[in-house]
Amino acid sequence: MNIETIREWLQRRPFEPFVLRVSNGEAHEVHHPENLALGKNRLIVVDPRTDRAVHLALIHVNALEELQTA
Repeated sequence: MNIETIREWLQRRPFEPFVLRVSNGEAHEVHHPENLALGKNRLIVVDPRTDRAVHLALIHVNALEELQTA
């Protein structure tokens, strides 16, 4: 995954929530653009419901998918 693809998803208007899938099998939901901070080679995903922050190396992000909302 490259940083530009993630940046494009963050800048979509209207914003569409998405899921980041990483190499260890975890999935991290991004419900709002402010829940994700991008660096050059790293990113931080914050879940505002639990205040959990996950630091990820960009190299471990395998896929980005639209979040299916019910």
